[in-house]
Amino acid sequence: MSDSLQYTEDNIKSLDWREHIRMRPGMYIGKLGDGSSADDGIYILLKEVLDNCIDEFVMGAGKTIEISIQGNKVAVRDYGRGIPLGKVVDVVSKMNTGGKYDSRAFKKSVGLNGVGTKAVNALSSYFRVESNRDNFSKAAEFEQGILTIEEPQEESSRRRGTKVSFIPDDTIFKNYKYRNEYVERMLKNYVYLNPGLTIVFNGEKFYSENGLKDLLMDTTNEEDFLYPIIHLKGEDIEVALTHSRTQYSEEYYSFVNGQNTTQGGTHLTAFREALVKTIRDFYGKQYDASDIRKSVIAAISIKVMEPVFESQTKTKLGSTDMGGDLPTVRTYINDFIGTHLDNFLHKNQETAELLQRKIMQAERERKELSGIRKLAKERAKKASLHNKKLRDCRIHLTDSKNGRSLESTLFITEGDSASGSITKSRDVNTQAVFSLRGKPLNTYGMTKKIVYENEEFNLLQAALNIEESMEDLRYNNIVIATDADVDGMHIRLLLITFFLQFFPELIKEGHLYILQTPLFRVRNKKETIYCYSEEERNMAIEKLKGKPEITRFKGLGEISPDEFRHFIGEDIRLDPVMLDKATTIDQLLEFYMGKNTPDRQEFIISNLKVELDVVEK
Repeated sequence: MSDSLQYTEDNIKSLDWREHIRMRPGMYIGKLGDGSSADDGIYILLKEVLDNCIDEFVMGAGKTIEISIQGNKVAVRDYGRGIPLGKVVDVVSKMNTGGKYDSRAFKKSVGLNGVGTKAVNALSSYFRVESNRDNFSKAAEFEQGILTIEEPQEESSRRRGTKVSFIPDDTIFKNYKYRNEYVERMLKNYVYLNPGLTIVFNGEKFYSENGLKDLLMDTTNEEDFLYPIIHLKGEDIEVALTHSRTQYSEEYYSFVNGQNTTQGGTHLTAFREALVKTIRDFYGKQYDASDIRKSVIAAISIKVMEPVFESQTKTKLGSTDMGGDLPTVRTYINDFIGTHLDNFLHKNQETAELLQRKIMQAERERKELSGIRKLAKERAKKASLHNKKLRDCRIHLTDSKNGRSLESTLFITEGDSASGSITKSRDVNTQAVFSLRGKPLNTYGMTKKIVYENEEFNLLQAALNIEESMEDLRYNNIVIATDADVDGMHIRLLLITFFLQFFPELIKEGHLYILQTPLFRVRNKKETIYCYSEEERNMAIEKLKGKPEITRFKGLGEISPDEFRHFIGEDIRLDPVMLDKATTIDQLLEFYMGKNTPDRQEFIISNLKVELDVVEK
């Protein structure tokens, strides 16, 4: 028998805790990424440290948390009770060590399994923990989870609490950078869910008085609300909801024990069901569920004892029970909404009338669309059998049990040559390609009818699987991959208009990106450098010295599949498309995509930049 087929004791590997985390980081923090997406690993590291501080606040210890991010170094300081000094090293470096196994101390905590800070420690090139309590302090430093310095316990006059500093390991997180927008969104969620808590980030204060009501006010322009936000609070539940005047689809923010469950779960399913039942009972009419929920913007937060999540990154709740002697999650939410929303509507006649009008309008629109929707579905069904537009991948966002589901990506490309390069070089497990034919339609001012009438938009909607609800979205990242020329920019604008008009929550929830592709290739016989700007090109020329060969890429189709692998693999560069809540979506679309207004002409003239390509003779 050959050696390769032997199976002996030598084949069995037992990894220690840090080796296991470093070898399989995805099991602990989801995807790695580079910081261009809100669920990339570097933000999960920050969140794991923050969750411990939040749990201290929930226990009544420490009302302020201070965070500093300077370059790649993160520091988080709370004013809680401080880690017991004799356990400072163990708590951050021994698996299954923590204070949250004792349910009396942390009944409704998020970080229950004692893995969080150990993962941060193992995945950091530098990690320092310092605890202050009872006029003494104790600190320790680590590299990649290995203890390098253990400082002796000493007397200290510093305020009690814990400070953790770390630098994510750049051998694991490649070319990463923290984006303040994502950090701020995470911190805002923490303060919405913990009124009375102050978080100071790089000197800026975050604080909320009105909880989830503030969340809706901060994520959507007030002019877009159909009626004032309905805000309901109970002992273990809080709900804020309204309907949008302009958007078509449903939009939800859901939380469990302070954790943002971006993929929903049992609590969100129960809330959507309870909303429909309560409204039907209130009006005494069997309205269609989709008409009731159309354009709803809502946030729900519940507290559950010992929650069960469907993954380590806790993005989807799996628990069916509230814990203790409380009823099931479904019954609890149904009872709460059934009583409190019904009471609110009885007391607020004007809101009740506006809501009913909205439902009836949705019903009319649905009936108008039903014929064309049926036709479109039949067309899409036929097309999908021979659909050359979508080259699908194997793993999708809806595969909650697959650790790589967060990596699922759909590239939207223009023309056959670009889609050909991406298709040949993509990762068939997690990367899909949707190919556009020429320029898409400008959908500004059009109704949802156009999505079904236009074959490309109908097939794109079907590929994303978002017709009924965002819960079924098949790809976590939707990436517009067009040439960096005028035509490519125009296509980007038309696609962003489509998503803003019909699926704005895709953008609000951080799913839409622009793919950055290199403008230049600079190489000599030994090295090749891809450059994304003039500045990078000049630096590459300087680095390679002599007279390197310089190629300017005019379009994606010019880049060979072998080269393309570099730009959509580990070193992918993505620019997130973000919404500024100060402007309503209507105003934004009118300005950029409406009739050629004097305002836009003035904007173009005052922002016009002429860039000349200077070729040295």
